[in-house]
Amino acid sequence: MPIRLAQRVQRIKPSPTLAVTARAARLKAEGKDIIGLGAGEPDFDTPAHIADAGVAAIRSGITRYTAVEGTNELRDAIIGKFRRDNGLEYKRPQILVSSGAKQTVFNLCCALLDPGDEAIIPAPYWVSYPDMVLVADGTPVFISAGIDRGFKITAEELEAAITPRTRLFILNSPSNPTGAAYSRAELQAFGAVLERHPQVVIGTDDMYEHIWWGPEPFTSFVTANPSLYDRTVTINGCSKSYAMTGWRIGYCGGPAELIAAMGTIQGQSTSNASSISQRAATVALNSPQDCVAEMNRAFRARHDLVVAGLNALPGIRCLPGWGTFYAFANVELAMRDVGAADDNAFAEFLISEAGVAVVPGSAFGAPGHVRLSFAASAETLRDALGRMGRALAAAPAKRRA
Repeated sequence: MPIRLAQRVQRIKPSPTLAVTARAARLKAEGKDIIGLGAGEPDFDTPAHIADAGVAAIRSGITRYTAVEGTNELRDAIIGKFRRDNGLEYKRPQILVSSGAKQTVFNLCCALLDPGDEAIIPAPYWVSYPDMVLVADGTPVFISAGIDRGFKITAEELEAAITPRTRLFILNSPSNPTGAAYSRAELQAFGAVLERHPQVVIGTDDMYEHIWWGPEPFTSFVTANPSLYDRTVTINGCSKSYAMTGWRIGYCGGPAELIAAMGTIQGQSTSNASSISQRAATVALNSPQDCVAEMNRAFRARHDLVVAGLNALPGIRCLPGWGTFYAFANVELAMRDVGAADDNAFAEFLISEAGVAVVPGSAFGAPGHVRLSFAASAETLRDALGRMGRALAAAPAKRRA
């Protein structure tokens, strides 16, 4: 007799980005020549001084449980980071450390949403936001903005989407998958709308804050809108800026009552983040930030290479971003040229004909696009672009034959 699964697990789907990464790894293990551009993970090693702090933590016996909300030393380092980088002041009860920022967002959804409550999510979106809302019995509400709008929604569209059931607005800037980001003025326009709707909590995902080359300095939502401090949760982590994806450290600052509720959710799921990782993260946040700037310079150079390379390919259009290590390309014309019915089929074409693994845009709420991670060496990226160009050039001839 089959096991009856809970309805919540039937509402959600496996992570498409993880699925693409796993498939690329499987094909490589089978001996196929595959360039994987699906993973949202820096290709750099964790900087030595941070890794050394983790090793020292193990050797000195920092291997036990910590408080659910994180060690005092790490929470103090996070308080210092928010003050230094964002001009925000928090106290320890307003800080929660989690096993990655993904868990932070999950905690927020579970602590805030009741059945029928709505969470507004701009699209294209990070693949996990809608499913985490669904797990929490909430209803995702999407506002879509395409390539001709720079993948950015307007304050007027936000106003139109808010209803009495709206409880959460999730904002990711710069964006995974597009690299697009909102200016201070655009954030302030959102803030003016949200001032009129006091039932809405803002969850701002700043994970790519330091992978940034926009025309103006990065601005966090609540920095631009200090009057909304008491209902904004500012989410960040160590994974991207410090090449610490496997260390699994995310964190947030926000209203003490909501942070406490998120801590209760976490206390009944994973408890504390790794004690070893917390010590390493403390060193990462408290040390000079030269390594962050060095990696950012490399990502910007790769961004320029990939965006130019994609726009040189037939049927592909890609906007420059303000940050992250992703390029989000419109491939609708290329899909037609190769006979692909949709972006999933086009991604299949690229992996089978070019040996390049990308993530279909439909996974991010944007059909007709693909996401490429340029967290790879320039040599690898040039190889991938060359393979894509050759496969696209050959496809129409193959179809005619």
